[in-house]
Amino acid sequence: MGSVGRLHYLTMNAENPTPGDLALAPLITCKLCLCEQSLDKMTTLQECQCIFCTACLKQYMQLAIREGCGSPITCPDMVCLNHGTLQEAEIACLVPVDQFQLYQRLKFEREVHLDPYRTWCPVADCQTVCPVASGDPGQPVLVECPSCHLKFCSCCKDVWHAEVSCRDSQPIVPPTEHGALFGTDADAPIKQCPVCRVYIERNEGCAQMMCKNCKHTFCWYCLQNLDNDIFLRHYDKGPCRNKLGHSRASVMWNRTQVP
Repeated sequence: MGSVGRLHYLTMNAENPTPGDLALAPLITCKLCLCEQSLDKMTTLQECQCIFCTACLKQYMQLAIREGCGSPITCPDMVCLNHGTLQEAEIACLVPVDQFQLYQRLKFEREVHLDPYRTWCPVADCQTVCPVASGDPGQPVLVECPSCHLKFCSCCKDVWHAEVSCRDSQPIVPPTEHGALFGTDADAPIKQCPVCRVYIERNEGCAQMMCKNCKHTFCWYCLQNLDNDIFLRHYDKGPCRNKLGHSRASVMWNRTQVP
């Protein structure tokens, strides 16, 4: 066989290998769906190097954006040793533009809620960020909105009440058979949001609570922060074990229905 014919023969064999010559592409198990996927369908998180299939990660991130209220999106692996947090560049690549914009807006709102020197004007049509003067921690401070000029309390967000406590300015709730209404005890029917300090009454339902004022999510029994606990792992161990009150599936479904 001539040199040209031999070269053509080698080229054809390289481009069309026999089945026995094919090397199987490595498959990786996704920790979320437990399915095996090829590497090109997987995504590795930058901070912790955990790897998941891209489809699962997209669904997880969209749920985390809707339910996390702007809190950092953590690695979905329950036993992630590095406790990784997704970077904004990763989020932007994996969710639609409108979802990423929602995440940025919720993140900013959360930053304001957690900042002791900033707060939102409580007027629904105003939505101005108002500066809060420094004072004793946990004590009410007079805040005036620079846009609508409403004067309100920095703690309960009600109209400023100089001579009245925040508790007294809240709607009166009749006493119950359990006695004390207010407190941090597990059975107290009224408690304060751990973030914005607004009083919340729980009549029934599951132990996962979301404050209507600041959107903070927490456990009713121990006041543990649940903003990052998308899968409600808090109720798997400790003193609140099995105290969720509803099936986890129903709670997760209801969370997806909240706009």
